[in-house]
Amino acid sequence: MYEAFSGLIDTVSSYMYSYILIVLLLGVGLWFTLRSKFVQLRMLPESIRVVSEKPKGENAISAFQALMVSTASRVGTGNIVGVASAIAAGGCGAVFWMWIIALVGGASAFVESTLAQIYKKRDPEGGSYGGPSYYIQAALMNRALGVLFAVALIATYAGGFNMLCSFNLINSFTSYGFYAAAGTVALGSQEFSTAALIGGGLLALLVAFCVFGGGRRIVRVTSVLVPIMGVLYILMALLVMALNIGALPGVMARIFSEAFDAKAIFGGFAGSAVMQGVKRGLYSNEAGIGSAPNAAAAAEVSHPVKQGLVQMLSVFIDTLLICSATAMMTLCTGVDIKGGLEGAPLVQASLATVFGQFGPYFVTFALLLFAFTTLLGNLFYCEGCMNYIVGRKVGRTGRILFNVIAVALVFAGALLEVNLVWNIADVLMGVMALINLPVIVILGGTAIRALEDYLSQRSDGRDPVFKASSIGLRGRTDFWN
Repeated sequence: MYEAFSGLIDTVSSYMYSYILIVLLLGVGLWFTLRSKFVQLRMLPESIRVVSEKPKGENAISAFQALMVSTASRVGTGNIVGVASAIAAGGCGAVFWMWIIALVGGASAFVESTLAQIYKKRDPEGGSYGGPSYYIQAALMNRALGVLFAVALIATYAGGFNMLCSFNLINSFTSYGFYAAAGTVALGSQEFSTAALIGGGLLALLVAFCVFGGGRRIVRVTSVLVPIMGVLYILMALLVMALNIGALPGVMARIFSEAFDAKAIFGGFAGSAVMQGVKRGLYSNEAGIGSAPNAAAAAEVSHPVKQGLVQMLSVFIDTLLICSATAMMTLCTGVDIKGGLEGAPLVQASLATVFGQFGPYFVTFALLLFAFTTLLGNLFYCEGCMNYIVGRKVGRTGRILFNVIAVALVFAGALLEVNLVWNIADVLMGVMALINLPVIVILGGTAIRALEDYLSQRSDGRDPVFKASSIGLRGRTDFWN
């Protein structure tokens, strides 16, 4: 049964990314890149400027705070484990295709988050909320499709992504001697690592402690530590690159040459640099799948385009900085990427060549922080979608039931096999993209008109203030009237 299910998920994942999503992701990204006249490049300085703006309301969520929420979800185990796994499976060329997905995906991220701001809803306390389900219903008048997207997001984040996050963290301990020494335990017909059972149980208990209201201090501490760890992680990568400066030209040459190795690509497309780069790039930066708009809609800004620019910046932070840091640390040290290691153990082995035993410890600690905040951040997205499905705030009983299931999935993820847990996350994420990408293509003209309105006001020397009537949406939005 287990093997049959694993084989089915693997087949579905290969089909989705070989024949559908690679075309859709690149096609939509390029379409919006051209329609917006390369917004992700020409307005990058503007995105950095607007992220520092403060909201007028005393308790309002700023553009920067919304950026931190979405970045906390984006910056996770995928930035370390996903990148290393892509390199191990697809070779150095996978890094190039991750960069491409980020560059063209920046335009998709801009559009979806701008739409979320335009169609956001007003909550009773004066704040705002929204996301793809809300702009699907408001603009397309299709609540059923909005509910379908909400269900897909909950399954992806509480299920696929959180199981994978748990697995990636526990798997980082396989490089230590105690993991193998702990042995295995038979449960039914399956053998499970004792260390994975204990580690998964402890992680699930820690998540339960936080989601059931007892871990506010832990959440506050980790939310402060994660940005610090992100900076330290990039600095560590720069140090590794400096110590291996002679290897950099060769590494860059391999990234570009292997990205266009036609024989390697078409000889086995499912394991090629293109496929691995697309999968892991999308998993890492989430551009176009409809997750970040849920955070974007909560920000208070004077113009929707400002939050679109901020979320576009988040994609670049995630992939072009942190994912590239992992790639360079892995490739510059000369560790054999085809030597049998993948994921966290591959990165740990790379850093061990430079820093000795401190290297693996550093990677494990980074994964612990990234995984923990990602697990909780993913559940934040789920809560808004549950509220959408029932048409009101989910009651206490519903939240308790959901949290129990979510905690159980964190434990289950630690015990799954590597290919299955990655394929489950890829398939569920793919379903979200298959719903959201066509929708933002249909609604994209609204975001482009908002961009033109923003640029017009900026050219007049004004701080842009949006009115729905300026792009023909008078009376069709909760805000901006």
